[in-house]
Amino acid sequence: MRLGLHALSAGWAPFWIVIAGMAAMYGPSFHDLFNGIWATDENAHGPIVLAVALWLLYTKWNEIADSIEYAPAPALGWPVLVFALLLYALGRSQDILIFEIGSLIPLLAGLLLVFFGKSTLLRLWFPLFFMLFMIPLPGVLVDTITQPMKMAVSWAAEHLLYALGYPIARTGVILVIGQYQLLVADACAGLHSLFTLEALGLLYLNLVKHDSLSRNITLAILIVPISFCANVIRVIVLTLITYHFGDEAGQGFLHGFAGMVLFISALILIIGVDSMLRFGVRVAEPRAS
Repeated sequence: MRLGLHALSAGWAPFWIVIAGMAAMYGPSFHDLFNGIWATDENAHGPIVLAVALWLLYTKWNEIADSIEYAPAPALGWPVLVFALLLYALGRSQDILIFEIGSLIPLLAGLLLVFFGKSTLLRLWFPLFFMLFMIPLPGVLVDTITQPMKMAVSWAAEHLLYALGYPIARTGVILVIGQYQLLVADACAGLHSLFTLEALGLLYLNLVKHDSLSRNITLAILIVPISFCANVIRVIVLTLITYHFGDEAGQGFLHGFAGMVLFISALILIIGVDSMLRFGVRVAEPRAS
């Protein structure tokens, strides 16, 4: 059964009541995020991911609005909703952000099942999946994974600059170049930046809409080494600016343009790798035929 505009408008009242309830629930949560962890360099990607996810949800909804099939699945939706509410209550009461904010995704999924059904949920899966990247990760997990990543980025930056003839040395995650010392911080080469760049890569895949499944999977996997390379470029640029123009210029770059360099480098690398994959697919297709 197609969901016409008249039928939709007639059934909007309960839907708007639910939206108001969600705003009351998550308003304080997002207020705390914007004034807390999202205000730090390590988690500055959170508001961007939220905005992009809402934009994706809005645009995708507009694409499918005229062809939505009204087939509510409350038997599936209500258990998902109850699980999401319990997850939110636990996260909010115990200050566990991964539960508190993460509960928004199953809550939206449950509402879509209750109001519209499985077909609509499946068509809106990507915006909901994209929201995963805005969820603050537990500090223990971040610290455990970030330290080896920072070591690897520091090692790569040191060896590349040394090969170019710069007077550079390294102690752990501290780079010493000339008279300057630079600490490779979590924001420069941590799990958060990897999460941010993985989100960027998946957004790119969603926008370009490749038909080749193998190409999509390959590019999604390669986003991990691409993000590593982008972080190395970011640290090298920061190190060179500090070495040639002084510590003040380096700090100004770190707070003003370092994130931009990271995103531009990653995007260029993603497009370059995607172009090579496209060329490989074109070469392979005639051979297969």
